[in-house]
Amino acid sequence: MNPRAFLRPHSDEKGAAGEESPAAFFASYFPGSMDATLEITVPEAAAVRCEEHVLLLDCRQPQEYGIARIEGARLIPMADIPLRLAELEPWRDRPIIVHCHHGVRSLRVARFLREKGFSQACSMRGGIEAWSVEIDPNVSRY
Repeated sequence: MNPRAFLRPHSDEKGAAGEESPAAFFASYFPGSMDATLEITVPEAAAVRCEEHVLLLDCRQPQEYGIARIEGARLIPMADIPLRLAELEPWRDRPIIVHCHHGVRSLRVARFLREKGFSQACSMRGGIEAWSVEIDPNVSRY
């Protein structure tokens, strides 16, 4: 059984075409507790990243960011996160989707942020590599 299967509650909110609205989908993944899933898929992140209350946080190095980036992402390299927590304070109780190249660093950052009280921080599984393959082939792969 998939351990994440029970983490996403069903929503009664539907969009105009009968599909779940991005806001309802997002709320089901970010209930505001430490029990919320720590990873989301690239399609799930793409569905909610344009919500104004969501922060898409890129934890890669500036050189990597120069090669490939997701529009609207904010760059704070992983090593700088502890020193720049104050910049993230507006998102303490709001969703933060962290991404890196393949999802390893972002998972570490999401765990760190959760430990520091950012209860809705999560990692985008597969990173920008998966984003390029699944969502936007115009984002360079490296």
